[in-house]
Amino acid sequence: MSIIEELQTVLIERKINPREGSYTTMLLANEEELVKKVGEEAVEVILAAVKQGNERLISETADLVYHLLVLLTAHDVVWADVETELEGRRGSKVKEK
Repeated sequence: MSIIEELQTVLIERKINPREGSYTTMLLANEEELVKKVGEEAVEVILAAVKQGNERLISETADLVYHLLVLLTAHDVVWADVETELEGRRGSKVKEK
């Protein structure tokens, strides 16, 4: 089991059995706050990539992945669904905008 799968297992457990005072529980209960955090973390990844170095980029990417996993969990989507989508795109040409 990958770290992503392990983390999502914990997130699903937190969704089923909310824990008072848990940051994850708060995010799962407040989608507006959750999507705001995903946006903030995405901006922080961009800023880190442009001018803050790889160590900061890695840290901010970890934050973004965590918040994305919480968002997926809130919508009953698992990481395997994302992997399946990516596998379906493998070898196909993605249209550029």
